[in-house]
Amino acid sequence: MNVASPSISTVDKDWWRGAVIYQIYPRSYQDSNGDGIGDLKGITARLPHVASLGADAIWISPFFTSPMRDFGYDVSDYENVDSIFGTLVDFDTLIAEAHRLGIRVMIDLVISHSSDQHPWFVQSRSSKTNAKADWYVWADAKPDGTPPNNWLSIFGGSAWAWDPTRMQYYLHNFLTSQPDMNLHNPEVQDRLLDVVRFWLNRGVDGFRLDTINFYFHDPLLRDNPALAPERRNASTAPAVNPYNFQEHLYDKNRPENLAFLKRFRAVLEEFPAIAAVGEVGDSQRGLEIVGEYTSGNDKMHMCYAFEFLAPDPLSPERVEEVMQDFEAAAPDGWACWAFSNHDVVRHVSRWGGLVADHDAFAKLYASLLMTLRGSVCLYQGEELGLTEADLAYQDLQDPYGIQFWPEFKGRDGCRTPMVWDSQVAQGGFSSVKPWLPVPVEHILRAVSVQQGDETSVLEHYRRFIAFRKLHPAFAKGEIEFEEQQGDTLVFTREYGNEKLLCIFNMSPVEAGVTLPAGEWQALTGHGFTSNNYGDKIDIPAWGAYFARLA
Repeated sequence: MNVASPSISTVDKDWWRGAVIYQIYPRSYQDSNGDGIGDLKGITARLPHVASLGADAIWISPFFTSPMRDFGYDVSDYENVDSIFGTLVDFDTLIAEAHRLGIRVMIDLVISHSSDQHPWFVQSRSSKTNAKADWYVWADAKPDGTPPNNWLSIFGGSAWAWDPTRMQYYLHNFLTSQPDMNLHNPEVQDRLLDVVRFWLNRGVDGFRLDTINFYFHDPLLRDNPALAPERRNASTAPAVNPYNFQEHLYDKNRPENLAFLKRFRAVLEEFPAIAAVGEVGDSQRGLEIVGEYTSGNDKMHMCYAFEFLAPDPLSPERVEEVMQDFEAAAPDGWACWAFSNHDVVRHVSRWGGLVADHDAFAKLYASLLMTLRGSVCLYQGEELGLTEADLAYQDLQDPYGIQFWPEFKGRDGCRTPMVWDSQVAQGGFSSVKPWLPVPVEHILRAVSVQQGDETSVLEHYRRFIAFRKLHPAFAKGEIEFEEQQGDTLVFTREYGNEKLLCIFNMSPVEAGVTLPAGEWQALTGHGFTSNNYGDKIDIPAWGAYFARLA
């Protein structure tokens, strides 16, 4: 059963609210056995780094048995570890070491689809009458042989693939090798919930649910309507992808999901202090769906949408708009915010590619992320200020990028190996050529280079996470926006008797700001400096100011 170590409290069921979660992409974190691919033993060896940051939890991207067509997001055995990552014993060791260090462990659950090599699908496709015939989404062709409807795959082309054995189409919202499971079938739900219990019994502290709004489809298989060009955006799929041309009313976002999420939450409640975060991928209704999934304290603990993972540059107005839209859509919900992850261009390149002072930009955006209302998800390498890697076509591994190259270069650029030591080959990630190349510019930003340098991005992350923990208002408080002044973002966070003022200069030039009414006492320990003149302050380019109401 789930027995936490003494350093992990099972009493605080609310630990996730305001937590700092550190995402690890296992292929690219640390190779322990010299095959060029990261693994569980490598993660365990590097957990002291995560602890030194002050993160509350880690989220590990998929490490389950998989043919790796989508690098682990195509699972062929939900209750085992792929041999390239190690063994279940290695996972148990990881859990024990993380808990010893006071770090909770969340793992990815990919249950909207499986690999086409999963025994369930192998059996399902064998006939129309076998015991698992209805475990996946099958449909007859139209009379002319074309797919049942107009649904599209995010990875390009129709969302339907023909199977000559069953003489039917099966649904795949992603690769053809990732068939969608039929969660309308209660047997499928029951078996997937057994998977949840399996990992909870091994000691995990929570889950990140991949593509959570894709779990159910319209049983009538109605066509999606066209989406007007003015309503399209590239927040969840690149602009060159025709997936953006549809309003996805019927292939995902279905209301039946709410009942399943209640079943899922009930399983979590069988164990102490478990939390789950859901990924909501929808370009039009993302925040609204987050509100539905996190309402009522009986479904998801928290969710994230793609508002801060999109290409659109951040501005004071955009930050305030997103936060207020979330409050309107999910008044009793909770968000988990991230600026980077394994699916998007790293934010220091996405938003700050032309900024002269790279480090100042990285520090400011880290501080902004960690003071917004919600939990925080950091992506490995962002604490070093790593940029998006510019890879040659021949180095690509991601099928998404290969499909849409060169207009969309895929996700490999944010998945290159973590860099630990600038004096060692491959940045200390591996003793051999890794699965993706290590950029020279990343090696120059290795942990060994930044460690102990108080002016570095790495030390700023450590310092600011510690600063955040000193002030509970940052983790759990309410947020209220003040009048924005030019390119400065101004808001307060309030919790109990503490009210904090946060001002961010989101520009490359110094900004003069008038403080809101009140007696504000400047806070220290966050790494920023400013010049105060009574109720006016001058904040340097890409600088910030924090104060407490006396």
